[in-house]
Amino acid sequence: MSDVQEATNQLLDVNLCENQMSVQVTESGPRSESEHLQVTIGATVPTGFEQTAADEVREKLGSSCKISKDRGKIYFDISVDSLAQVHCLRSVDNLFVVVQEFKDYQFKETKEEVLKDFEELAGKLPWSDPLKIWKINTCFKKKKTKRRKINPNSSKEKTDKGQGDTTVEKDVKKEFTNSVSDSQILDCYENPAIKEEVSTLIGDDLTSCKDEAEENSKEEADSEVLKFRVTCNRAGEKHCFSSNEAARDFGGAVQDYFKWKADMTNFDVEVLLNIHDNEIVVGIALTEESLHRRNITHFGPTTLRSTLAYGMLRLCAPQPTDIIVDPMCGTGAIPIEGSTEWSNCYHIAGDNNPLAVNRAANNISSLLTKIQVKEGKLSLGLPIDTIQWDICNLPLRTGSIDIIVTDMPFGKRMGSKKRNWNLYPACLREMSRVCRPGTGRAVLLTQDKKCFAKALSGMGHLWRKVHTVWVNIGGLHAAVYLLKRTPQSFVHPSEQDGERCPWYKDR
Repeated sequence: MSDVQEATNQLLDVNLCENQMSVQVTESGPRSESEHLQVTIGATVPTGFEQTAADEVREKLGSSCKISKDRGKIYFDISVDSLAQVHCLRSVDNLFVVVQEFKDYQFKETKEEVLKDFEELAGKLPWSDPLKIWKINTCFKKKKTKRRKINPNSSKEKTDKGQGDTTVEKDVKKEFTNSVSDSQILDCYENPAIKEEVSTLIGDDLTSCKDEAEENSKEEADSEVLKFRVTCNRAGEKHCFSSNEAARDFGGAVQDYFKWKADMTNFDVEVLLNIHDNEIVVGIALTEESLHRRNITHFGPTTLRSTLAYGMLRLCAPQPTDIIVDPMCGTGAIPIEGSTEWSNCYHIAGDNNPLAVNRAANNISSLLTKIQVKEGKLSLGLPIDTIQWDICNLPLRTGSIDIIVTDMPFGKRMGSKKRNWNLYPACLREMSRVCRPGTGRAVLLTQDKKCFAKALSGMGHLWRKVHTVWVNIGGLHAAVYLLKRTPQSFVHPSEQDGERCPWYKDR
């Protein structure tokens, strides 16, 4: 039996065991209602990789996706039985359920009038369905926590709240005033190998979550007042109000309606107020900690986000049996992400700094331990190796590598701008040597765009620039370059003078 089948059977056994303890429901009951519930999910993604995230949503969820005018956000519609699969997406940082979107909101002329409208808006929004999604999302994660006996590093889950329509609103308020316990981000996204197999089990799991929530709601109602905060993200120059003013007044109206307690730091619920020019989106957060932290436990000074690493890897379209190298791996974010999502490829993580290589090895070990705990058996390992080397003198045969993906030194926190003028040409030359002529690809991230352009201009016979993605890395405007290796064979500089270095002939 394959690993995927065993993992699926284990999850099925747990579901069957839990379902024996749950209350039976009819097809016309809560299960039928939840299965047909449709909502809009918003996701924040690395800026510049919105289209990559939209493509992943279409491939894995079969949902059409809209890219927001506000960079770094996408929106897509799902049914409730796809909720766990949303947490499996590799390209998204944070998730929220959309309460309502205003595509052309008409702001009043004065600040007082605008803020007054925000106060009145809270009581007019259709909170009911988003709150149901939040509750199922929270209960699902609670059951995962109980099932896995989660480790003490689990983070406190945020809860969503809102206001229902007319007669339904009172019941909604009562149902969603339950306390929120500490829990972990969904296990599902951490093991992509079983995503397809567990998809048919999600509906039953969510149903039992809903049953449990409804059973406990009567006992726990009014037992604790939820703490909340409103976060306003605003972009645009024509607004007569500040983000803090909008969050303050809108949050006050939310507090008056739901009788929640405001707490800016130790909150249970985060209501989102996203404003971009004349577009407003009100949402409820489904994640507290960003999903990009899924693989890394040992961080370095310039650790790359896993979501950005995934976007870079997708650019080069890895194929089965490809050999993928990160010659400046740092903490190993790129090769670790590659080995989990493209397990049919072989990944090599290398760096000249022994501390970086050690961090990468520790991150791989931590991920393997996590997989073993989840699957309840010894892991067969990941298709990845670590090695310490010199980027300008790689111990690899000429033309032996299919793909190179790396985060090059920006010359700020690591290295220097001055050193990059010598390092970049040497790196590109050595990469062109080990990369397969004609089919090899390279995806390189750098903020030192001027230096990179100069280095690439001297390598036009070996590298062809295919595409550029402009990204924002910690406030720095950077670029991801997709390069294609030309068919021209690599000729070492020493051969141009009729000589050949002794070490070179052995490669």
